[in-house]
Amino acid sequence: MTSTAPSGAARARASLQFQSAQRRALVERVLSRLGGKQQHLIPFDEVMRILGYGRAQRPHREPEPIPLDKIVGSVGRYRDFTRSFLPTDNVSRERWTRVAALLEGPGWPPIEVYKLGDVYFVKDGNHRVSVARALGLKEIEGYVTEIEVPEGVSLSPDMNIDEFLINLERAQFLERTRWHEIRPDVPVVLTAPGRYQELQEHIDVHRYYLGLEKQRYIPYEEAVRSFIENVYLPIVEEIRKSGILKEFPGRTEADLYLWIARHRERLRERYGLPHPPAPAQAVQDFAQTHSGVPWRRLVKQLHHWLKPGEFPRAQTPSSTPSQKKNDDP
Repeated sequence: MTSTAPSGAARARASLQFQSAQRRALVERVLSRLGGKQQHLIPFDEVMRILGYGRAQRPHREPEPIPLDKIVGSVGRYRDFTRSFLPTDNVSRERWTRVAALLEGPGWPPIEVYKLGDVYFVKDGNHRVSVARALGLKEIEGYVTEIEVPEGVSLSPDMNIDEFLINLERAQFLERTRWHEIRPDVPVVLTAPGRYQELQEHIDVHRYYLGLEKQRYIPYEEAVRSFIENVYLPIVEEIRKSGILKEFPGRTEADLYLWIARHRERLRERYGLPHPPAPAQAVQDFAQTHSGVPWRRLVKQLHHWLKPGEFPRAQTPSSTPSQKKNDDP
């Protein structure tokens, strides 16, 4: 009877392939850091947290070819491989080489993946995908389970993690709020993960207080419209008047709305005010103490110290959004 175990020569070749793959992974990590790009796979659990675990799933009964360059993430093993599925130091050399050697012997069973839009996440078979990518293969056979994504969501393999999550969060936000249908003339675009959820929390809080004020149940659509017209737009209009947006390259009116909303609340707490300051005051104070351009921020601070405005100056943060993208004012 013919043995199906990989030969010693196959194992030796697999060991050399592993060494080469890890060297390429190191180069990929260095180039990613130098280019400011994210190098990790996208975590499936984080994607499902955003989408909600109750999404409809449609399993395919037969295995099918899966394009390797469209596999962007993993269930639980996203830190073990680079974005192109090369092995990091977390990967067992013995296990990887054993999987690689099997390709010359009995071959591999199909992997298992989740499909969202046009991209895939590995449920079972991370090492097989890694070996296949290292060997330059284009496809791998696998069982596919499709997961429903919100209407209009666009996911592509070349997105970095932030872009991927922002696209999901935006689609989920619009599906929940119908903002784009209620006020299509008021676009809402945010530029960092987590901010659409924060904006939805603002709507939920507004809905709660609107119900207390009117002493009745507030339909969600009514709450969204009221929030846009009575909370969001007054601040956005002041942002436009001030011209401050040009000092935060790459940011949007919606980004500044969230920063200024936080700024208003900090001012209320700092000075013991019964209510947050009016939008015009808050935007003016924010403009005087924050800037995306360091020398302009210094000029604004000096002017503010020498000639204080009506409202007390809030404490200046240690960094600005342009200096540290994830550190909001």
